Amino acid sequence: MGVSKENCRNELRTAIRQLTDRCLYSASKWAAEQLVGIEQDPAKYPPSHTRLQRDCSSIRRRFRSTDEITSTPLAGTSYVSTPVPEEDNEAVDSDFYLLAKTYFNCREYRRAAHVLSDQTGKKALFLRCYALYLAGEKRKEEETIELEGPLGKSDAVNSELVSIERDLSAVRKNGTIDPFGLYLYGLVLKQKGNENLARTVLVESVNAYPWNWSAWSELQSLCTTIETLNSLKLNNHWMKDFFLASAYHELRMHNESLANYEYLQATFGFSNYIKAQIAKAQYSLREFEQVEAIFEELLRIDPYRVDDMDMYSNVLYAKECFSGLSYLAHQVFMTDKYRPESCCIIGNYYSLKGLHEKSVMYFRRALKLNKNYLSAWTLMGHEYVEMKNTPAAVDAYRRAVDINPCDYRAWYGLGQAYEMMGMPYYALHYFKKSVNLQPSDSRLWIAMAQCYETEQLRMLEEAIKCYRRAAHCNDREAIALHRLAKLHSELGQSKEAAFYYKKDLERMEEEEREGPNMVEALLFLANHCRAQKKFEEAEVYCTRLLDYNGPEKETAKSLLQAIKFAQSGFPSSDVEHFPS
Repeated sequence: MGVSKENCRNELRTAIRQLTDRCLYSASKWAAEQLVGIEQDPAKYPPSHTRLQRDCSSIRRRFRSTDEITSTPLAGTSYVSTPVPEEDNEAVDSDFYLLAKTYFNCREYRRAAHVLSDQTGKKALFLRCYALYLAGEKRKEEETIELEGPLGKSDAVNSELVSIERDLSAVRKNGTIDPFGLYLYGLVLKQKGNENLARTVLVESVNAYPWNWSAWSELQSLCTTIETLNSLKLNNHWMKDFFLASAYHELRMHNESLANYEYLQATFGFSNYIKAQIAKAQYSLREFEQVEAIFEELLRIDPYRVDDMDMYSNVLYAKECFSGLSYLAHQVFMTDKYRPESCCIIGNYYSLKGLHEKSVMYFRRALKLNKNYLSAWTLMGHEYVEMKNTPAAVDAYRRAVDINPCDYRAWYGLGQAYEMMGMPYYALHYFKKSVNLQPSDSRLWIAMAQCYETEQLRMLEEAIKCYRRAAHCNDREAIALHRLAKLHSELGQSKEAAFYYKKDLERMEEEEREGPNMVEALLFLANHCRAQKKFEEAEVYCTRLLDYNGPEKETAKSLLQAIKFAQSGFPSSDVEHFPS
């Protein structure tokens, strides 16, 4: 049977209390956002009570193909019924637990763990181990800064992992561990590199308690292939749909991800999280107009939002929208200037203004706040490339791929850096990695083709293959068709060259673009058609060249004269061939 909106609501309300009680604030925040993302019954709640939801409807009208769905969204899928577990009544522990929670909230983690050291309940065990885990993480960060500086690499480890693993392993073996303990155990195993057992334990956690988004997120990070994802034995709870949608996005299965989110929108129609995830998928598909519209709406609904806004800044940067990026940078600066996302947005703003040193300063600030903030490393690499500081660029890109080996932008950046250093074999290696991760991006194919064209390689047939792939991947910059025509011409393949020059000419006409590429195409096609005795077509190209004022005008006149000679039966061997 399907699941009703009311059931989702009740489950989330209970889960928010339970997650908050265990200081799992990130998961609690996520659950609360989905709770208000479920459409309220208009009979019970008049429009004035649901401003957030009312404001959201315009996004759905614009971007959802499922607006007409009126049935319960998740109906039609058979979901398991997972009862929300009742809290165990740890009356003896409760006073100590409340004290420990206050210490935890004041970031006094060891103090919180010490208060709970004699307590035996499941909640107390979880919070004690969680407090120790965070204390160990805090100390690890301090050691790294002391040894290597805020952006340094370090072999420092969380010294609490061994004891936490020992305690949680024991309670799992005797069957007294709860889903929250399993989540923390999975987190510890992942950090220690035991990924297979970590996956097993996290699956046990989400099957027993599906409302902890933090557990799903950790599980997703361990699913780097579709085979691994498909091998998970997950209960068919509605939370699994959120997980799969997110996992598909990370595996670059963007259309599958979008389909899942649109399906979820039928129940969670006002979820800002889902809207932002749809924007992320659209961004990966380079649908910038739609991404911009979604983020504009999100900012209108939730003006103090910082989450995901760094992606919006990337879109504004790509479109060279100074005013939009300036407004966004000012907005996040006033909201929370010490969030890594805010620093990245301001970095993008200065980069667009050409102030690359200032841009690097803000990307470095973002990384001081979160050393594993992937996009900041990649964007900082781009800035160093602009500043011609290739060693620093290579270091930044390497840090990015260390964090996420699936970041195609960082591999592409490494390729660019090595190309700048005149090392095309290395560059080619990195471009190949990049294009394997994102085969639908024409820019990557073009970069690889240009690498094959360099003096050291001169592998023109390989370059042609890459340009063909780029031409089939919506080459927005219109580079591929022109290069294909040029290369075929250089290789003496005039028929193929004419085919691509004609296609390039059609595209330039469509986009109303003038310039040297159009002149080049017209000259080549005029010469080619004359050689093929297609005199009428050659005349059309020559006549168009007469509209230009450069040397091409004189060439066209001479060419027209030669065509007239040929048409009158003058021997073709005696007619001069005019250069294209």
